[in-house]
Order: sequence, then C-alpha cells, then structure tokens
Amino acid sequence: MIKRSLKVIAEIVSAQNDITPFADVSVQGVTIDSRKIAAGNLFVPLIGEHVDGHKYVEESIRKGAAAAFWQKDVPNPPQDLPIIIVDNCLTALQELARQYRKELPIRVVGITGSNGKTTAKDMTASLLSLKYKVQKTEGNFNNHIGLPLTVLGLSEDTEIAVLEMGMSGRGEIEFLTKLACPDAVVITNIGESHLLDLGSREAIAEAKLEILQGLKEGGLAVLHGDEPLLMERIHRYKGNVEVQTFGRNETNDLYPTSITQLQQGSRFKINASDKEFELPVLGTHNIMNALATMLIARYFSIPFEEMNEGLKGIKLTNMRMELVEGRHGEKIINDAYNASPTSVMAAIELVANLQGYDRRILVLGDMLELGPQEEQYHIQVGERLNSDKIDLVFTYGLLGKHIAKGAASVLGEERVFAFTDKQSLIKALEPHLSENTLVLVKASRGMRLEEIVKALQK
Repeated sequence: MIKRSLKVIAEIVSAQNDITPFADVSVQGVTIDSRKIAAGNLFVPLIGEHVDGHKYVEESIRKGAAAAFWQKDVPNPPQDLPIIIVDNCLTALQELARQYRKELPIRVVGITGSNGKTTAKDMTASLLSLKYKVQKTEGNFNNHIGLPLTVLGLSEDTEIAVLEMGMSGRGEIEFLTKLACPDAVVITNIGESHLLDLGSREAIAEAKLEILQGLKEGGLAVLHGDEPLLMERIHRYKGNVEVQTFGRNETNDLYPTSITQLQQGSRFKINASDKEFELPVLGTHNIMNALATMLIARYFSIPFEEMNEGLKGIKLTNMRMELVEGRHGEKIINDAYNASPTSVMAAIELVANLQGYDRRILVLGDMLELGPQEEQYHIQVGERLNSDKIDLVFTYGLLGKHIAKGAASVLGEERVFAFTDKQSLIKALEPHLSENTLVLVKASRGMRLEEIVKALQK
C-alpha cells in the first residue's frame, strides 16, 4: 500500500492549506470507510447521496488515522489536526492514485467486458501467480472510486496488478485505463448490460474499447474474436497495439478443440497445445474466459504446459457459478451476482446439459438496465428454453413475469410460476426439491436472489 509523508501527499494533491506542522507524519494506506480505519491510514471523506464523510474525520483520526482530506467548500475544518484541504476529495483521491501508479515498478492487466470480467480477473490473477507476485481488484472495486483505492492498496513489491474496469456510461473506462496505464488488456465480450445508458450494443462496444486509450504503446489487446462489433472496430483502430483473439471459431488465435462438461467444472483442449486442461468452474462460457486469461499468461512468459496448476487453483468471487447444496440434497448454482440476456442464456445452457440430474429448475429474476426493450428481452429468454431439458421455471420480480410469459409458451403454464414475493416463491419451490435436482438461481444484483439460496440451505 502507499506509504508517503504528508508533505509528499500534500504536494501531489495541491493542498490548499499549510501542513508544515504535520509534514513528517507518515501515511500508510487509504480508506473511505471510517469503520475500517487502520493505524496510519489516510481517511478520504467522500460526499455521498445520503452520507457526508466529513462528519467522521475527527473520529477517524481518534481511531488511528494519520491524516484526512477535507474538501474546501465544506465549512469548519477541524483545527490543529493533520488535515489536507483540497478542491475536491474524490479528485484528490484519484490524483494520488495516478501519481502512485506512475511511481510503481509494476505491470498492469486491465480487464473489462459486459459479462465475465470478474471471473476473468480471478482467472488471470491465478495464472499469473504461477510466476509473479500478483494483486487484483477485490470484490467489485472497479469504478472511479474503487480502482483508485485498489491502486493505492498495491504493495511496492507487487509485480503484476490485475485490475477490473467497470462502467455505466461513455468515458468511464477511458478514465480508468488512463489512470491504470495497463500493459495488456482484455475485453471478455459485448452483451446487453448498460443498454439503458448507452442505447445499443454498438455503443457498448465503443465504450469497452476505450480501454485501449490507456494501453501502453505496443501493449497486448486480447479480444473476443467471435464478436463482430469488436473485430470491425479493432481493424479500424490506428494505435500501435498487438491484438490476439480467443473464441469458439477456428479463425481465432486461441480456440477449444474439445470440451467435456463435468459435474463441477470442465475439461478442454486447445489448438495451441496437446495438453488437456481442467477448469474447476461451471459453464462453457467460462472456458472462453479461461482462453482470454491464457493468452495474457502466455504474454507474460508462462507456457501453456504450466497453466493447469493455475487453472486448478482458481478462487472465484462469490455468487458467480457457485455450486452449493440445499438442505434437501439438491444442488444449487448460485449465480446471483449479475445477469444479462447473454449471461442468463449461457447459464441455462449449462443447466440443460449437465448430466446426472432427474430434474432441472430455473429460478430467474429481473435483468436490469436493459433499456426500452427490457420486456422483450425477458420474454425472449423464456421463449428460448428447451422444454425437454428444463422441468420447471420460477420467476421473481415485475420483469421476471415476462420471462414467465415466454417460458409458458414453450413449457406450458403448469410448469411456470411467477412471484413478486421471495417467501412465497421459496414455499412453492421447496416441494419440488430432492437429491437429484439441479437449481439455477440467477438475476441482476439488485434483486438479491442470494437470499433464496441462503433460505434453501438452512
């Protein structure tokens, strides 16, 4: 983590006050959460929709913070305390991270995409850890606040940082990539997430490709080669980058030559090696994520023949294709962290093709931020179900009702149940659960469907 004197930090963020009495105070690490103060931290009080962090500045210093920022338009800064007054606390946080990144002798991998970026981040970190000291974005610290905090948390002896970059609109990934200055980047795919903000998949592709604007000269861009929206645009790109592609098609630099779906993962072979690889993560779509990360690992001089060890040790962030057992012995795929039509259909394909189950049940909730055609997207998910492979569908939420409508046209109304109350859904679902039942639970994060998973485990 960052370790600098208050004098140095004050110079970086253009302090508006005289900090001479505290110039030699040493800062170690940065936090925006007064509840998580560690000794020596710099506390950055952000002004949110409901909470103003300035209320906790004095308390944070009493708890052990070495110093704090203070935004100049907030009245009554505390006297005789190690305070740095700045124009804007968020901007100062970002500038501090930008300068710290410049000073670090570190290489960076930037990862974005509509779906799979967190999984790809976890996989990349695991593979690179075979040879390097690696740090990665923790949780979902992937935005204009989280990424600077992640950078400021990097150890000076870290060799490679794997940084996830999220967005909700144009310009956000450009900001993040120019702060991180990656040596290599990955775009996992282009889906429907953020259609509400951006309006079209074409606009989403343009926004994701902003990640190239911070990529170092001659750096590596790993792209989903089966996505025309990416390939059309990369061919028109004027910058000096090396492009490598992954996907199912044989036109890609890396593609699978065989895939075997296992009960708790996959086994696959690739065109570039005779070795068979094992991935302890469910879903064929996650093999695509693995291919992207394997190209990154090879770029950093890790041969394919050594990658199995890294793949076997992957630890995914919670609620992403997480296989758990319910109290009736049923197997539950907890994929409740996020959802889009693309990711939902990929998860349903997995459930439909997993062997060894007598009954397959879908519990699906609203997919959010899909824009004006959101109802039609939900209906289409239901209409695409295979009635021979999916036994029952339970939906939750107002938009979930449209999934139920589409599903009923394929499965019949007697096999589809729509709810707007979780407890009612759970009560209706339980009689259908047994040891040989597989249940998929998936929706956008705002629907909190992990509550259903937890209820089924008690």
